[in-house]
Amino acid sequence: MQVHADHFACYFWQSVKKEEEEPATVSKKPKRSKEDIQEAKLLKIKKKEEEEQNRWWEEEKYEDGVKWKFLEHNGPYFPPEYQPVPDSVHFYYNGKPVKLSPSAEEVALFFAQMLDHEYTTKKVFRENFLKDWRMEMTPEERSLIKHLNKCDFGEMHAMHKAKVEARKNMTKEEKQAVKDANQKIVDMFGYCLLDHHKERIGNFKIEPPGLFRGRGEHPKQGMLKKRIQPEDVIINCSKGSRVPVPPAGHHWKELRHDNTVTWLASWTENVQGSIKYIMLNANSKLKGEKDWEKYEVARKLKTCVDDIRYQYNQDLKSKQMSTRQRAVALYFIDKLALRAGNEKEEGETADTVGCCSLRVEHITLHDQLEGNECVVEFDFLGKDSIRYYNKVPVIKKVFKNLKLFMENKEPGDDLFDRLNTQMLNKHLTSLMPGLTAKVFRTYNASITLQQQLKELTNKGDNVAEMILSYNRANRAVAILCNHQRAPPKTFEQSMANLQAKIDTRKEQLTLAKSELKQAKKEAKSKDYRKLVERKKAAVKRCEDHLLKMELQATDKEENKQIALGTSKLNYLDPRISVAWCKKFGVPLEKIYNKSQRDKFAWAIDMTDEEFEF
Repeated sequence: MQVHADHFACYFWQSVKKEEEEPATVSKKPKRSKEDIQEAKLLKIKKKEEEEQNRWWEEEKYEDGVKWKFLEHNGPYFPPEYQPVPDSVHFYYNGKPVKLSPSAEEVALFFAQMLDHEYTTKKVFRENFLKDWRMEMTPEERSLIKHLNKCDFGEMHAMHKAKVEARKNMTKEEKQAVKDANQKIVDMFGYCLLDHHKERIGNFKIEPPGLFRGRGEHPKQGMLKKRIQPEDVIINCSKGSRVPVPPAGHHWKELRHDNTVTWLASWTENVQGSIKYIMLNANSKLKGEKDWEKYEVARKLKTCVDDIRYQYNQDLKSKQMSTRQRAVALYFIDKLALRAGNEKEEGETADTVGCCSLRVEHITLHDQLEGNECVVEFDFLGKDSIRYYNKVPVIKKVFKNLKLFMENKEPGDDLFDRLNTQMLNKHLTSLMPGLTAKVFRTYNASITLQQQLKELTNKGDNVAEMILSYNRANRAVAILCNHQRAPPKTFEQSMANLQAKIDTRKEQLTLAKSELKQAKKEAKSKDYRKLVERKKAAVKRCEDHLLKMELQATDKEENKQIALGTSKLNYLDPRISVAWCKKFGVPLEKIYNKSQRDKFAWAIDMTDEEFEF
């Protein structure tokens, strides 16, 4: 059995003698630089990682559809039950203290804990919260508590803040006790036995109840995420394995033995009605195989994408309106990496759309602009209620078709009234087995990264300059895929701190140059050659450090509103990055952190510098 270790450490000892005058014939043992020590440390870590890897990509694959032959685990970890607030902590309504029932008090505490957050000032959040909170109240509480602006959660909030501060101020021994307790939970629930390997489970903890936030301006923000009970959970394990034991007094909703799926447990959450799964960690065999297959399908698209593009360009002139609409949608999916857009689940109210569900109101046509371009302006809410806003030039055939599709329609009418997601997916599958809108998205993201790296990378650049080029290439992909984020609240202060360090380094460089100039003057009359060399080295160090910090500042500023992580982990074939690192001598640790290196161990092991997506 192969056991994955989470933590390991390397210790290095170095003794340095004070410089003394020695005869020229005696050679000194060179002093190890910080860079040398760090490189040795990374090599030792890398060797340790390789020893612990489950090299699943070297094993024989199962027949189609079978994911595993033996699966055993202890089920999910449930959050602790609610503990009522002390009697000394009060909730007030209309200025008077009210003792809430446990279920109502728990939900009230969720709101109290968020008083510092802007969510609790939003109308939609407050209305949704009050509606769901009242459903958890007793009839007497409902008859009394009707207006949120008459509620005073101040003491509850103060209690929460005090607990947060107490956690921050824990002693070393207290922190260790918490760490030990958490490790016991990990040891018990955080691993499973998959075939002949011990594998780490990614999300073995059931999410505790709370208030739904969502991304962007989600219409369900503020709704209550209810507590998940064992009776809500389906367990999946192999026949003949030890079945997980539910918490005392409870039972599982269902027990399955399905080796064609990769999840260990599942349940349906109440806010959006979506199914949640407990899956293996990102570095597991099941996740790795899925990633590998995903990128291989995207690579296959490369062999037929020119034919597909030729065909949809021909279809733009079709006599069938449905074929024209399909061609325009496919053009957008290909060129803009738009999602296809799935049908809404029952009860889902968020006004989010994808390509096939665009309405007339979501686009504006601009012709005869500067440069004689035909431009389409998009403005709609995409996945997770993230706004998609873009102005893009399009070919004239697409522009003319859009005008035709919009004729005699109201703003709320469907743009593609003769197309839906199912029809588009059926057509994509006929073009290439396994082809979906997401495959197009993965293909265009990966090919964009590869092209950008070729354009931006200069062979003579140092590592810091290489990293900036890589991040710029990654940013081009994130912009293509509309992976936006709000600027971090600490952004301005962080940039100010970095600028202060840059200013200090500039002053140090000015001083170092002055000292070098003085040393050169004195070297004319005295034997100061060694001193000059040391001063030159000092100037070089300052210049290198200054360049590194200035590149870091540029990178942070350019990355202010762009999220790089989503594309790096989900849409970019890791073999492109690995090959680039190997070709230009960039340490892989500069691109992927430890968990990401574990996730893409298959790519790191299999890829050489000549890889082409």
